[in-house]
This record gives sequence, structure tokens and C-alpha cells, in this order.
Amino acid sequence: MSTIHKLLEVMAALRNPDTGCPWDIEQDFRSIAPYTIEEAYEVADAIDRHDLVDLKDELGDLLLQVVFHAQMASEVGAFDFDAVAIAIAEKMIRRHPHVFADESVANADAQSVAWESHKKRERAGRGESDASALAGVTLALPALARAEKLSKRAAAAGFDWPDITGVVDKMNEEMSEIEAARDAGPDGNVAEEIGDLLFTVVNLARHLSVDAEDALRFANQKFERRFRAAEQRVKTQGRAWDALTLEELDAQWQAVKAAEQAP
Repeated sequence: MSTIHKLLEVMAALRNPDTGCPWDIEQDFRSIAPYTIEEAYEVADAIDRHDLVDLKDELGDLLLQVVFHAQMASEVGAFDFDAVAIAIAEKMIRRHPHVFADESVANADAQSVAWESHKKRERAGRGESDASALAGVTLALPALARAEKLSKRAAAAGFDWPDITGVVDKMNEEMSEIEAARDAGPDGNVAEEIGDLLFTVVNLARHLSVDAEDALRFANQKFERRFRAAEQRVKTQGRAWDALTLEELDAQWQAVKAAEQAP
């Protein structure tokens, strides 16, 4: 028996309505979806930490999510795991004619363009009527990741700043609009203007070949690391965090930052 079929048997046993696990039995696609997203992020986290041991475990957890969804689909006669595996294999062959047929691509950038063209033809083949350059960008993506995909699609369609100067000018414009909205009071729609600024920052990252989602994730990690270190400094000094002034807290933060940046 192959290892994947062993996993499929385990999942089928967990879902057995008579002898399975009560929790697994009561789940459905919607209830499992948040776990699927969470496991994907945990894979990304293991990669960020360069922890290949943890990555092996997290990839297993993510694979379990695929098997779980496939098992539920098989129970209603929609599809099974084999159908999922065959479909993705055929898709990869179809989208890589330079590997499996006689086409050629010049480089990775050219393949990215070709990939989007393949996807567009596939959507048309399925009878999807949305002909927009932005078609197929799923709403379920994290907001930063979706902003990046939308802006890449628009850029590929010719709607983009010619260089980074235009993006920086747009950021300054959006900052001014935030100030104006704030001064206008409750009717100023500050949230909308901040959204516009964030979207422009994503475009700035794109022009600098930076993944905005990764950049913010790293910034979150750095903030958490430094904040925890500042808390520890205060505790080591025998002081109470809530007894310090903002200036004293900032001094602790700056000390942690300096220690990190020291050669």
C-alpha cells in the first residue's frame, strides 16, 4: 500500500459515520476552510524560520487538509483524491508546454506571462464570461496579496506608472488626502483614504520587486521580537511596564533596536 493510500484510509476511518471521530464526522467544507488557510500560513512560517523539520510536519498538516476536503467530496459523489491529483497533473502539463511539448520560453518572466495566458484561455474554455484583465483574482486572498495580484494584472494590461517616481508621487497625494479626510471630520472617510494609501504602498513594493505580504509579515515578526525584548528589559530592571512614561518606553525600544543593529 502506498503512503498516500494509507493516509486516505485514515481519513476515511475518521469520517466513518458509525465508528469515526465525532469531531471529524460533523465537519463540512465551510468549517474546515479556516483550518486549511491556517495550515498554509504555518507552512509559510516554517519556511521563514528555515526550519525544515517543522516544514515537514506542516506540509503533512496541509496535505491532511487536501485529503479531508477530498474525502468529504467523495462522500457526496463529487470527486475523490485521485481526481484532484489527476486534475492538477494535467493542469501542470497543459500550462508548461515548454517542458511537455515543443514550445519554448525565454525566461521566468516570460513563463509568468504565459501562465496568465493559459489561465485566461482555461477560464474562457469553462464558459466564464468575465473578460476583464482582473478576472479570477479570488476574493479570499489576504488583502495585501490580493492588492498585489490586482496591480500586477493591471500593469500587465498596460495600466501602470512608468517608473517608481510616479508611485512615490501617488503616495504623497494619498497622504494629503488622508489629512484632508481627517480634517473633514466624520464625513471625511479616513478609512477609504487609508485603503488607497495601502494599495499604493503595495504598488511601491511591486515596483521594487518586494512581496508586500512577506514584507509586512517580517515587519510583524520584528515588532513582536523587539517588543518582547523591551518587556524583558523592563522586567530585568525590576520595573513595572505600566509605570513607565511613553518616553521611557521608547528609550527601552531604542535600546533593543540598537542592540539588534550592533555589529
